[in-house]
Amino acid sequence: MRAARLIKMVLLLQSRPSMTAAELARELEVSERTVTRDAQALSEAGVPVYADRGRAGGYRLVGGYRTRLTGLGRSEAEALFLSGVPGALREMGLEDAASAARLKVSAALMPSLSDASRAAAQRFHLDAPGWFTEPKTPELLPAVADAVWDDRRLLARYRRGDSDVERELEPYGLVLKAGVWYLCARVAANLDSYRVYRIDRFTTVEPGAERFVRDPDFELPAFWDERAEQFARSILRAEVVVRLSADGARRLPYAVDPAAAREALEAAGTPDADDGWVTVTLPVESEEVAHSQLAGLGPDVEVLAPKSLRARFTNDALRLAALYGT
Repeated sequence: MRAARLIKMVLLLQSRPSMTAAELARELEVSERTVTRDAQALSEAGVPVYADRGRAGGYRLVGGYRTRLTGLGRSEAEALFLSGVPGALREMGLEDAASAARLKVSAALMPSLSDASRAAAQRFHLDAPGWFTEPKTPELLPAVADAVWDDRRLLARYRRGDSDVERELEPYGLVLKAGVWYLCARVAANLDSYRVYRIDRFTTVEPGAERFVRDPDFELPAFWDERAEQFARSILRAEVVVRLSADGARRLPYAVDPAAAREALEAAGTPDADDGWVTVTLPVESEEVAHSQLAGLGPDVEVLAPKSLRARFTNDALRLAALYGT
């Protein structure tokens, strides 16, 4: 365990000019005191780890030291072949580059690991699009992907409502969500403004001659998680009050927005003493959407408010009774 940690520490220092004890402790998931002991152990073993003192100090490797510890274990090799998403790479125009990289890695592996690629492919496959959808690759995706990889500004026109809007963008990253491609970008005219664009709504993209300097603090996964949560909450503009049976409460997160359902159930009072039903106030996108979503719960939900939504369910019940008989 310690040997693997020491190797990782050397590789981390090899990939960066220097790292503080706090940064190394975070990466290695140990205390700063353990980092100090590990650095001393590496130094005693002949690895030239040097510690700079002071507030701006840290650990670094001296004299351009490069480790030869490049061997991969079986689990590492298999994980490496899992890191590519074939469909997404193909859509971005990177299939040939990825194929060449896999061949080079395979050729460099020990003979005992030559089946790592096949073993990984047999055990994991990513099918990104949702069910009952026909995914369509945006025509302009390869051009956008090239700009993302090259840190090159884009002049893009995209559909917004009934009109086209033109923006100069700094393309930071691509996200594939449920079969839909999104671009996370900074607006060149307002460097404090990061936005998300659906790539299938771009009508033209023109790579600029100028490259941009990335904000080193930008983290794509964290940015996407924050924006996705904001979007999910922003569309829940209405509220309904419903009573749910125990089975209805269990099924609610599968019928409506899961986070909204969980919060509503956690805020609910105690179940009724007579029948065990619970009353909840639930945020929804609209009355129409709530009607279609809650209808799936059948007799395990009773709408209390608004009256117009209750009237819809009353009408549904009357029509069902007429259809199936009493």
